[in-house]
Amino acid sequence: MNVRVKYPLLPFLLCMILYFSFMTVPTAVYSQQDLSPMAPDSEEARKLLEDSLSIVEIDYEIERITKRMKELELLQSELEVRIQEMGLRIEDRRNRAGAVLRSYYMGERSQLFYMLLSAKNLAGFFRIMDFYDIIIQNDRDTLAAYNNQYRSLASAKADAARNADQLIEVKDRLVKQRERVLALEQQVDGALNASSNPEAMKKLIEEFTLYWENVGLYEVKRHFQALANAMENLPQFVQGSKNILKTNGKVYTIDIHEDELNTFLRNEDEVFNSFAFHFENGKVIASGESGNLSLLIEGKYTVINDPENAIMFQVDKLVFNRLELPDTTRTALQEEFDMSFYPKQLVSFLKATEVSSENQRLVVQMELDL
Repeated sequence: MNVRVKYPLLPFLLCMILYFSFMTVPTAVYSQQDLSPMAPDSEEARKLLEDSLSIVEIDYEIERITKRMKELELLQSELEVRIQEMGLRIEDRRNRAGAVLRSYYMGERSQLFYMLLSAKNLAGFFRIMDFYDIIIQNDRDTLAAYNNQYRSLASAKADAARNADQLIEVKDRLVKQRERVLALEQQVDGALNASSNPEAMKKLIEEFTLYWENVGLYEVKRHFQALANAMENLPQFVQGSKNILKTNGKVYTIDIHEDELNTFLRNEDEVFNSFAFHFENGKVIASGESGNLSLLIEGKYTVINDPENAIMFQVDKLVFNRLELPDTTRTALQEEFDMSFYPKQLVSFLKATEVSSENQRLVVQMELDL
């Protein structure tokens, strides 16, 4: 459970206790000034802590996958029941629609037309015409009702097929993540057994895990939420700024320097006062430190068109207090927080076609989408 304060009391007290308890542990120490465990001073200890945090995060991913799998199984059951019920209802409609089509095929409806021609006077003609309209409209309603139910049934079957495929993928992902956790657990156990002080290292791992769950995860999510909120206001910033949005009549270009973006972000949220973006070699690197916390997000912007045209930020690397977090954490954060830029929020008739991040500049090319 995340504690929504910046420096929770529990991790602080534990850090103080562990400082005096683990002064003899060579792989990592605690400072009296710090509210968080310091990064280990050896590659071996750092890798051990990364693996331990990965186990925690992948366990959370397993919980999310298990929950999603149960939702998909429930949905599949509901769809199957719905398909059965619709199948029973549509049978009667099918029979009625068949009777209508047979009547046209056999020429029964043409007899009504001949009745119109045989009317002896104008009043009789209009009475037959009204009767003819009623029958024709009823035929149309019968065929339309069958067509609608048939389409609904076909749609439900397609939903069930897609859901079944997704369920298979989710189950496969669950198996792979369980295997991954088991391998990491064996790896961590081996490293602990090889340690000169296994018990102290176990307690150190527990402290890092506790700090991550009570402080780290909250801080990471706070930064991602701030980024997501800022991206919603980026179109307005681009429109109100000079020389950022340019056009030659057909091609529109957003050309923004990292200093301009960082100024915008700092005006959006104070969290960015110690957090900055950098654009180099096709990468987008956002990093910063605040007190005892450090965070690095490395990724890239890519153009996507599904479900809608956007510049999506893809996180390739996520490092908290110099410990790299697993891909499951990156994926979960990307799913929870939308950090994409939508050109149509800037100008409704534009779509993004290309994006690059070089020489401290982010450049987005857009074309008319008419």
